[in-house]
Amino acid sequence: MKSRILSPLPLLALLLSLSSLAQAQLPDPGMEIDPANTALVITDPQNDFLSPQGVTWGVVGASVEANGTVANIDRLFAAARSANMQAFVSPHYYYPTDDAWQFGGAVETMMHAIGMFSRSGALTTDGFEGSGADWLPRYKQHIEDGKTIVTSPHKVYGPQSNDLVLQLRKRGIQRVVLAGMSANLCVESHLRELLEQGFEVTVVTDGTAAAQVPELDGYQAALINFRFLASSLLTTDGFLAAVDAADAR
Repeated sequence: MKSRILSPLPLLALLLSLSSLAQAQLPDPGMEIDPANTALVITDPQNDFLSPQGVTWGVVGASVEANGTVANIDRLFAAARSANMQAFVSPHYYYPTDDAWQFGGAVETMMHAIGMFSRSGALTTDGFEGSGADWLPRYKQHIEDGKTIVTSPHKVYGPQSNDLVLQLRKRGIQRVVLAGMSANLCVESHLRELLEQGFEVTVVTDGTAAAQVPELDGYQAALINFRFLASSLLTTDGFLAAVDAADAR
């Protein structure tokens, strides 16, 4: 059998092509922020994530403090209000009936075990005030202003099990600015589902944070996926500048 000798030129061209592909930058589509059709969506702005007394503070606290997440979410709410941009909260609650679930993933199992976001029932607020499921106190002026839309709770990570998408569509929202807790779980899950539902989504990178455990950094994992998935990434300062620019148009 005769051996076939390949010319080095096609191989060289292939290598150069692969090298160019590897060095290519992901596009940055950007997203226009128009208060008429853009909403701020905050996931889980609750004590169990964002208060030093919350049950997860030991694993999320360092990331929350490094990002200035608590203050930044406050600034996002205030900026949305000043721009007449609709704000939505997608909370996380567990009721006694949820304790009968027979299986769950790693973090889901942990949340049930430590009583995270626990409420006494779906039709009562007994014990809610000041609990881990309650809003961080500094956010109550925003969330309880009579204008912010609080959806039904999501039950694992994403909004597939609540009415967030319905509420957005009923108000003519096409674009979402997304922040809240936690980055690689509920925020990323909301990002993925909102994209699948046809919304443009920008993520505020310092308006979120995540658990850091040995050899696992949830925040850095989320940042990578945010860059691949979202229309754009903004800091809180960047969002405020975009809102100011929208007001000036």
